[in-house]
Amino acid sequence: MRILFVHQNFPGQFPHLAPALAARGHEVLALTDEKNRRPSPVTTLRYKAPEPVAGASALGRTYSDYAERGLMAARGARALRDRHGFSPDIIIGHPGWGETLFLREIWPEARLLLYAELMYRTRGHDVGFDPEISPDRDETRFLTVARSAHLVQAMVQADAALAPTRYQADSFPPELRGKITVIHDGIDTDRVRPDPQARLTLPSGQVLAAGDEVLSYVSRSLEPYRGFHAFMRVLPEVMAARPGAQVVIVGGEGVSYGAPPADAPSWKARMLAELEGRLDLSRLHFLGRVPYADYLSLLQVARVHCYLTYPFVLSWSLTEAMAAGAYVVASDTEPVRELIRDGANGHLVGFFDREGLAAALARGLAGDPWAESLREAARRTILDGYDLRAHCLPRLIAWVESGGTMR
Repeated sequence: MRILFVHQNFPGQFPHLAPALAARGHEVLALTDEKNRRPSPVTTLRYKAPEPVAGASALGRTYSDYAERGLMAARGARALRDRHGFSPDIIIGHPGWGETLFLREIWPEARLLLYAELMYRTRGHDVGFDPEISPDRDETRFLTVARSAHLVQAMVQADAALAPTRYQADSFPPELRGKITVIHDGIDTDRVRPDPQARLTLPSGQVLAAGDEVLSYVSRSLEPYRGFHAFMRVLPEVMAARPGAQVVIVGGEGVSYGAPPADAPSWKARMLAELEGRLDLSRLHFLGRVPYADYLSLLQVARVHCYLTYPFVLSWSLTEAMAAGAYVVASDTEPVRELIRDGANGHLVGFFDREGLAAALARGLAGDPWAESLREAARRTILDGYDLRAHCLPRLIAWVESGGTMR
């Protein structure tokens, strides 16, 4: 078959699927934003990046910007059709940025398959979950409804869709949920595994080794959606209780979700100012964004890994931490409960339970007698249901080759 992937940041969620389909003899191409320079073995073409739409109202801005991106993607697709004679049997796209909105008009006969990452909801999701950061107001819900317009439109157009977790699939309304098959992207457990010889060298030259008293926290961006503020606020108690512990934080200082603080250049700066004088900065290490190998080494050396999140998209970092055999202390929120059972393969603590989180982290750093069994169970969870080669990739390939009809 001829298969076209459409994703502004390709390979995005498809680093394994796209080349695997090509290896099976399918003709696989990708269409992406001209500014995207992420490498892929798949032949990749680029569409012109859109300009922000001027003059749009707050309610219409998201749709205006994403419809413009959809237009630019459609023009790239039209050039692919008219100049190169390419006509895909299957289009696989991420609808989050509007790229798939007009592809039906270019190739009406193609099967359109979408990656259904999340549907915005006004209640029971991230909106209003954390009143300190995002108060639950009518205007916020109005904006959320408006922001979901392009996602609803894309899902109505789709023949079928794919979600990585049940929580993410269930974020869509019942009218659309029937189109969605749940298959995780898959974790390469051959690469992401425990390593008792792991080492991580900090910028200071200090070397951390597996077994050392290390607390890790990882997020693409250091922000409230991933509980950065909650994590920082328990560090004074944790570091006082464990005077030998090293705390290593990985993540950029920008914002991936939500908004930046109004009174500081970043959430990192905001929390350091709030906690000034209460932290032992000689034992607190901010690494920023790091190469994948260093990130993996951190998961392998950490005695305790902390993962916090609003009810939102589940991070790859949690599944990879579990695959690396981490002792995980995580927020008791719906997406996390899909993977972690408290006391069986990790520990769950209420997102707003500051005392409980501090106690759980300190207990793990001190050497929980059940730590080894929890670590083994965490990895077993990934091996049994989220392993790339044994489970996920074969199902993903079968789903695509069936045109999204396989459930």
